[in-house]
Amino acid sequence: MIQHLFKSSKTSRLEKQLKNVLGIKPGNYFLYYTALSHRSVKENADENNERLEFLGDAVLSAVVADYLFKRYPYKGEGFLTEMRSKMVNRQQLNDIALKMGIKKLTLYNKFDNFLKGSQIFGNTLEALVGAVYLDKGYKKAQRWIIRQIILPYVFVEDLEQIDINLKNKLIGWASKNGKKLEFETVHEKLDGNRRVFTIAVVLDGNVLSQGKGYNKKDASQLAAQSAIEKLGL
Repeated sequence: MIQHLFKSSKTSRLEKQLKNVLGIKPGNYFLYYTALSHRSVKENADENNERLEFLGDAVLSAVVADYLFKRYPYKGEGFLTEMRSKMVNRQQLNDIALKMGIKKLTLYNKFDNFLKGSQIFGNTLEALVGAVYLDKGYKKAQRWIIRQIILPYVFVEDLEQIDINLKNKLIGWASKNGKKLEFETVHEKLDGNRRVFTIAVVLDGNVLSQGKGYNKKDASQLAAQSAIEKLGL
């Protein structure tokens, strides 16, 4: 019944929007509709984008790994792993999704203020990667990821210069300057089947910054990055 809806004018609308945002013509519209549907509006596992997000995360990671392997033929495993982490971390993917215009296509509960400021749009981007993979196959999905995501939105040369272990950098600065620095878990919330952690950087007893992530490590890194920017380090 749902698939039948895509044979109406709704099909052409979705096709036009996806072509403008993603730069491709969908084959299986239902896949993309599912990829755009957050759990807050579609609770069933076969109707929301969590399964496609899982798949897209793996596909994106594989494509980025291959891209970096070929781009840096003489770099070691440690460098390649760090660069991949920089390219596909939650904040980075969310920023890319917003720049691509995916937020306006995402179907979610717009009355939930937490969702408006969360990283669900990066998750939607991963789900769309999964949809493209299933719809077009790996090779076409790989070319699409490089053409539509990596080249226009990921500035690899700039990422090379970023110290990925921002938490250690911040701890080192605090120790050198006699500051008391702590990372505290201030909030933990379920987003679908995954936990979202909010970590705060507390400097001399005052909250300096916060970061959110699906694990404490990512949340701490984002909080540390924000703190470093605020301190001008």
